This record gives sequence, C-alpha cells and structure tokens, in this order.
Amino acid sequence: MTTISANIVNVFDSTVKYGTLTIENGRIQQINYQGKEEEGKKYILPGFIDSHVHIESSMLTPAQFARLAVVHGTVGTVSDPHEIANVLGVKGVEYMIEDGRRVPFKFCFGAPSCVPATIFETAGAEITALDIVHLFGYKEIGYLAEMMNFPGVLHDDPIVLQKIELAKAFNKPIDGHAPGLRGASAKKYIDAGIETDHECFTKGEALEKLKLGMKILIREGSAAKNFEELIPLADEYFANMMFCSDDKHPDNLVEGHINQLVKRAIAKGIDKFKVLRMATINPVLHYRMSVGLLREGDWADFILVDNLVDFNILETYINGNKVAEKGISLIENLQSEIVNNFDCEPITPTQIELAVPNEPKRMRVIQTIDGQLITNEIFVQPKIKDGLIVSDLEKDILKIVVLNRYRNAPPAIAFINNYGLKEGAIASSVGHDSHNIIAVGVDDFSICEAINLIILEKGGVAAVSNIKRGVLGLPIAGLMSSEDGYKVAESYTMIDRFVKEQLGSTLISPFMSLSFMALLVIPALKLSDLGLFDGEKFEFVDLFENVV
Repeated sequence: MTTISANIVNVFDSTVKYGTLTIENGRIQQINYQGKEEEGKKYILPGFIDSHVHIESSMLTPAQFARLAVVHGTVGTVSDPHEIANVLGVKGVEYMIEDGRRVPFKFCFGAPSCVPATIFETAGAEITALDIVHLFGYKEIGYLAEMMNFPGVLHDDPIVLQKIELAKAFNKPIDGHAPGLRGASAKKYIDAGIETDHECFTKGEALEKLKLGMKILIREGSAAKNFEELIPLADEYFANMMFCSDDKHPDNLVEGHINQLVKRAIAKGIDKFKVLRMATINPVLHYRMSVGLLREGDWADFILVDNLVDFNILETYINGNKVAEKGISLIENLQSEIVNNFDCEPITPTQIELAVPNEPKRMRVIQTIDGQLITNEIFVQPKIKDGLIVSDLEKDILKIVVLNRYRNAPPAIAFINNYGLKEGAIASSVGHDSHNIIAVGVDDFSICEAINLIILEKGGVAAVSNIKRGVLGLPIAGLMSSEDGYKVAESYTMIDRFVKEQLGSTLISPFMSLSFMALLVIPALKLSDLGLFDGEKFEFVDLFENVV
C-alpha cells in the first residue's frame, strides 16, 4: 500500500482540494480529502493522452516511445499503426502490440481501415475486412483507425462501408480523416458513423464539423501545426475536443508532448479544467481506454506537477508504479526485433532524367506550405539544360522523386516549390502512407546518392551535400530504429540541422514535410511511386499541360 498527499485536481467537477491517495494493487483504493487547496504544495492530476498518433513517425518502437513520453506526463496514446501496416500488413500491427506490451504504458491501438491508403500507389501489404475482424480480437485494439478513403465513403464503396459496419458490430469507435470536407459531403461522411477528425486546418471547417456532431482533435505535430488556428474553439466546444500530435519526430518528443499544448492553451486564457478535460477525460472516455482518471477504484494513472500554470512534470505514475521522475524516465531501455520489407536496387542519375516535351508546355509543380500537410498546385515554365528539365534554384523549383521500395520499378518524377535547398539532396523511406522512398534535391547525382544511402540501410533518412553525407538508419520496417530513443533523437537532430544549415532548407521539419509529399489523401498535389496525383479530383494528372 502506498499513499501520496498533494492538491488533488478533480477534472470532473472542476475542483482542487488537498488530500491523500491510497494506492493498492495498482488501483486507487481511497481518496481522502483533507481541506482546501494548499499553496506551495504539489498537484496530482490525471495523466495526459495523445488522442491520435502514429508511433512509427517518431522513428521509435512503442517501447522507446513510451520511455520518452512518460517524462512529459503522457500515460497513454491512441495509436494508429497504419504506417507499419502499409509495409508488413497484419504482422506489422501485431509487432506494435507485442512491443508495446513490454513496457508500463497504456497503448490503445487501432485496426487500420485503409491499407493501402489508395489504389494509386504501391504498398507492401493489404489489410482486408477479415483482417480487421482478426485484429478486433486483440484487447489492445480499441477502434477502427482513420478512414482516409473519404471518397469511398461518399460514393458508397462497398468495401469501405463493410469496414465501418464491422466496427459498429464490434462496438468500436471510428476515427476520421477528412481534410477540407465541408457541407453535404461532410454530413454524409459523419452520418456514416465516423466520429472524429484530426485534419481540420481552418476554424470554420472545424466548427462546421463540431456542429454536425463530430469530435475534433487539435493537432500539433512536427510538420502539421493547427493549434493556433483551432484552439479558440476550445472555450465553447471543449467537451468535444482533444489534443493530438499525429506525427512527431524524436527530437520534438524529447522536448515535450501533450503537456506543451496544455500549458499553451491555459496561457491563452482558456479555463484550465476545460483544457485538462481535453487532455485527459475526453480521449479516455471516447476510446474506452483502460486508463485511470483519479477516481476511487480507477487504475492509479496520474502525474504530479509543480503548479497549474507551468505544468512542470515532477512524477508520472502508471498502475501505481512511478515511471518517470524529474525529467528522467524509469522505463527500461529495451531493444526490439528487426522486421522489414525492402527489396529494391540502387539507381543511377540517368534513371531520373526528364526530357523536354516535344511541344511547348507549362509544368505542374507541388507547392509546399510550411506547417501544413496540404499543398498548392502551381504552374511554371520549366528550366531546360542540355535537352533535359532540371531544378531551378533561383525559383526554388526542385526535382522530387518517389521510388518503389518493394520491388524494382521506374521512379516517378515531378518538381516541388518552397523547399529551399541550395545544394545536395535529402531522401527518406518514411513516405506516407505506402512508405516508398521519397527524395528532393538540386541535381540528379545528389538525389540518387541520397536514395542509395537509404537502400543500403534498408530504410532511413539521408542527406548529402557537395562534401558530406549523413544517414540515420531505420531498419525496422524502414520506419523505426532499434536503438535507444534518446540516441535516435540526437542523431535525428544532427541530420535535421545539417539539412537546414548546410543544405539551406527553411522548413520547420524538412523530413516530416517530405514524408507527406506522397500522401495522396491530402490535397492538392502529391506524388506517388506511380505518378503525379490531384488529391481534390482524386486522379492522376500529367506533369505537363499544353500552353494555351
């Protein structure tokens, strides 16, 4: 039996009273309130939940992710494993479940609904309706993961609707993914039974979906940052809102997690109990997580903080066991088994050359928007050299390449704006959602060199300049490292700094942004291994358009 005395924050009834928790067999046996809030004393409150995250995007295994997250007061995550599922199928999801079981952390995994995400790209595996039934048999699978195929919902695709009906039959919540969807289309998507969306990038869109009964997750990841736009809605709609990171790189995870969003929201004047509800109660109740919320009989999952302004995390407890203290993780540093699906050969510069079309044409270009997953489509006159179309550094128009990593195939080639590279190239085997190799660079030789570094490692992120090469290997499914999470974060910080300081990228997160340039389910213009894709019309488009 253990007792802990502090100011106890009751998020349900919005009170703070001094009292003592009695913990036995991992649960809160008794809460004994002894008086009013006492100034200068510590505060006990429920642990934080990331309501939508792809663990794989941290480049860490579940065991290592948990080790870093608990330091920031995170006790659980709602984790969509569709990244590894696109590479390894059901076995990939089972890998995440098994790895997560090895550490004291509350993972709520989802059954991926869209693997592959579309028919317009090459993935390493498929997850069928029968596979979803199989996955629902695991106690760790708590929901149907994000339904990215919103066109399928809108057009009554029988396979899509079958997966939704299966989730209903198993009484599982259904996660959404509907960037920019408004009006009658949004209503039909929600009426199908889809309950959440983390893709809103304007306040108007989020408000419309809230009024239609959807729950909105405020996302603040390494690349996609929607907090500032959406947080004003929390004052009125907090009961139907949550916080999430979606995709967070290891260096950012070392810095902080949901605790940062809690602190920022309160600093903006939003009532602290509303904010804490979004970070704790809402995700636990919506996803029916086995996470305690500071009630008698609950699992003893809670955190101690210094005050309710700074929210400095002093201690984190899960099932009554201390898992972090004063910035130090107490979770064991465990190594994980390496599994992968990677089978392509190195390429040469001639394979990514692009000849000038016979007739004068303007060229479609992907325009990156820093801090967003959406892109713009722009048209430019291509730069021509020796009969080939090449990168135009003066206009910041660079070549982008996607290469099938599952078998040898011709690379897809296009151009991208706003990346800011002045020399060299970067490449990654993290390329949402099929995770083929994606690269951007100023010249063909550098692009190939970066791609080939990835192929040599069978996964990773790489950067090359005129005089230097760097690579962080990700041998687990080409997505994750098997190393110590803090060391991975260090290595990533170094290669990220190299891309910004030596290659010249001005983006907040160059590798994270690169990974989303192949994500076809988010508009407007993206590139898969099969070609240039219009995410609004949901069809392939030509790189060149006739000059009118």
